Amino acid sequence: MARNIITGIDVGTDFVKVVTSDARERNEKGLPRVVGAGIAESRGVRHGYVTNVRDVADSIRRAVRGAEEKSGLKVKKAFVGVGGIGLGSTTVVSSVMTSRADAVITRLDLEKLREQCEKDIPRSAIANRRIIYDIPLEYRIDGEPSLGNPLGQSGNKIEQKTLFITCLDHHVADLIAAVNEAGIEVEDVMVAPIAAGFVTLSKAQKVAGCILANVGAETVSIAVFENNVPTSLEVFPIGSTDITNDIALGLKVPLEEAEQIKIGAITGASFPRKKLEEIVAARLYDIFELIETHLRKIGRNGLLPAGIVITGGGSSLNSIDALAKAALKLPSRIGSIGALDSKSSFKDATWAVAYGLCIWGHHTEEGPEIDTSVEFLRKSWRAIGRWFKQFLP
Repeated sequence: MARNIITGIDVGTDFVKVVTSDARERNEKGLPRVVGAGIAESRGVRHGYVTNVRDVADSIRRAVRGAEEKSGLKVKKAFVGVGGIGLGSTTVVSSVMTSRADAVITRLDLEKLREQCEKDIPRSAIANRRIIYDIPLEYRIDGEPSLGNPLGQSGNKIEQKTLFITCLDHHVADLIAAVNEAGIEVEDVMVAPIAAGFVTLSKAQKVAGCILANVGAETVSIAVFENNVPTSLEVFPIGSTDITNDIALGLKVPLEEAEQIKIGAITGASFPRKKLEEIVAARLYDIFELIETHLRKIGRNGLLPAGIVITGGGSSLNSIDALAKAALKLPSRIGSIGALDSKSSFKDATWAVAYGLCIWGHHTEEGPEIDTSVEFLRKSWRAIGRWFKQFLP
């Protein structure tokens, strides 16, 4: 495949979505134009992680086939999103003393500081996990905040606050194995919530502070952004399928009918509307309570000016943005893929991860002039290259 053709694969619990884009053509926003998209029902996935490699491979083949038919291009390589309850993050604050007699901070000092931060990760937060990204959030020199990179500044003691995003080793290995079995070479993997942020959040939102919440079938993933970088990430084992189950129990209807009622495909007087609204609202409040608890834990509850942006299949639920606003006391809106042009065949944010992976792929291979806020990722991915390649055939 030509280097200017990039494919992104998002393996979700409900659906596998594949997007192919071409950097030689740009849309109205200057981003690579989507030339093909495919979707297939997911099989062999539970809570966002692979439970049956062969079933997932079959789902990927079907979704890839759809993208190939629309684009007229053969998909041989792809960037793949990593999601599910295997993802996690932890924040560490560490410090080292500068090595030079004149107290000028050198690259060696910063490398020692990064290594110290990694050593200081609690054992419980890293057991059976692999560090995907280490993102410096804040520096201090002799106790005073340092704006920007401290390299070349003077001080006796350097302190760094770092966000480590981690994943379970075997979850990534199984995902890569499934993509490979589908006949696709994995070029790189990226955390799905961050990939979605490339096309659903503006730079202004990420600088001011916001939370991106992806309400999936069996998981809700959240990524908090401030100063244009992710500052926290969390995945909860709850999703829109739980709402379907609640409707089935509350209205005493089969699961299939409950799903149709949830998405609005069945309307009328066959069920009490008020009771349905109460059932849906109760479960959504449970979800937003988990998000609020996490924001309180990191000290950002009620303090994110750009509010919450909701994406994923669950974002289509009636009044979900109003409930989020009331529960979190933050501005709230439903996310959309604003980067796509008016001629695109899909616009809703359920495609955000797959298209975001394309943006990431074009950025790493060709470096287009786009604001993806991924410069902080370049070094991290080079650093784990050797680890990543051990999963490849």
